[in-house]
Amino acid sequence: MKREDLLRYLTETEVWDMIVIGGGATGLGTAVEAAGRGYRTFLLEQGDFAQGTSSRSTKLIHGGVRYLQQGNLSLVLEALRERGLLIRNAPHLVHNLSFVVPLYDWWEGPFYGIGLKLYDVLAGTLGLGPSRLLSREETLDHIPTVEPRGLRGGVIYHDGQFDDARLAISLALTLADLGGVALNHFPVTGIISHDGLVAGVEARDRETGRAFRIMGRAVINAAGPFVDGVRRLADPAARDLIAPSQGVHLVLDGSFLPGDSAIMVPHTDDGRVLFAVPWHGRTVVGTTDTPIPTAGLEPRPLPEEIDFLLSHAARYLTRHPERRDVLSTFAGIRPLVRSDGGGTTASLSRDHTLLVEGSGLVTIAGGKWTTYRKMGEDTVTAAAQVAGLDHRPSVTETLRIHGWQEGTADGPLQVYGCDAAALEQLLAENSAWREPLHPALPYRAGEVVWGVRHEWARTVEDVLARRTRALLLDARAAVAAAPRVAELMARELGRDSAWQAAQVAAFTTLAGGYLPE
Repeated sequence: MKREDLLRYLTETEVWDMIVIGGGATGLGTAVEAAGRGYRTFLLEQGDFAQGTSSRSTKLIHGGVRYLQQGNLSLVLEALRERGLLIRNAPHLVHNLSFVVPLYDWWEGPFYGIGLKLYDVLAGTLGLGPSRLLSREETLDHIPTVEPRGLRGGVIYHDGQFDDARLAISLALTLADLGGVALNHFPVTGIISHDGLVAGVEARDRETGRAFRIMGRAVINAAGPFVDGVRRLADPAARDLIAPSQGVHLVLDGSFLPGDSAIMVPHTDDGRVLFAVPWHGRTVVGTTDTPIPTAGLEPRPLPEEIDFLLSHAARYLTRHPERRDVLSTFAGIRPLVRSDGGGTTASLSRDHTLLVEGSGLVTIAGGKWTTYRKMGEDTVTAAAQVAGLDHRPSVTETLRIHGWQEGTADGPLQVYGCDAAALEQLLAENSAWREPLHPALPYRAGEVVWGVRHEWARTVEDVLARRTRALLLDARAAVAAAPRVAELMARELGRDSAWQAAQVAAFTTLAGGYLPE
């Protein structure tokens, strides 16, 4: 459904059952949960779907080895179960990935080997494969570029890998399939209250400036790092719930980590887990955990965070990456729930918190991509009770995500799932659409057209950062592709040359923040 049709549907609906604020993992999961139960559901996102944290993850669907180390078995159990469900429900986007823990001290084999066997047991029938000890030679076979000096062997285990932004787009499409409505570039500007209780929202179409009053029986605040700002629209005196923390990743050429296995280092200098992961032909290295005073929509990696990742990568790789090797670097903000006991953000829980305000506003905070579905289920159950809606059972445990296709061949169109056939037909309509956007990128011009026509892409950034992952795979190549993307989008959206120039300029400025200083 085109944006114009969505806006018309919006104005024709007097009262929605549930209004969801936020188009990241939590908001989209909540909206799909609500629509799956048959509630009339409307989602608003201030920017683009997954523009913030939800497109800047480590690209893993995992139980959380670090949470196992912390003894948080309930969170590990929940995450492992959700991991298994998601691989079943979105096999075109989530797949099994083997991880190798390189061992350099004699005690590490028994210590990590036993821990990862527990990880297997907790996964139960939804496990992805057994962990086992590797000899030194087997470790080098799996990870040819791991540092061989002092290497004793390794432990291999299995977790899930995915494309975060593409899962977000697929969830938005799933919501539409279920009869819900999602609008991006549509910020909430106010909360409507009747007799002290939340009754709807005020919002604005960023493209036209048109203001809307949207009424809803339940209003759900799923704005991620920005939930406190939404809470203060309803109650200016609301105290902060979120302690934001920044996590940074580096993207390197795939030659730094050839093969199909990832590296997991269980303990870095700051107590975090370090990953080096193969992803779309590149190597993603992360992450950091840096407390920040406030959340912004476009966080920037700090020089010391880049140095930290480069130095740790050099400890475990034979080829030591330097700043000039970094193709892109990106930062995301974790919406960690504050702890009364204080402490560092690395020690704060990644579990989710559900809060029903005195005004009736339902806020969901914390969590992570792996548990987005369970977060949505808990939130919708609570919101339905607050709004006095009929109880309806959840269906999302077995709900297939849009594009579902089993046995999808690995390739550049895999993330489209069963939509890939229609995309191939589109590419065949115009030979120019089959041309690559850039020699260093795996995307073709027709994918831009597809993103506009079928996935609500409205800006050059929407296409190069999230419909494709060009900005993360190679920021310089993405800048070079921006004029062609703007030209293709302008034809589809009816924009003029001034719009194209403004879009290219804005994206070029944005992409500058994805290159290390």
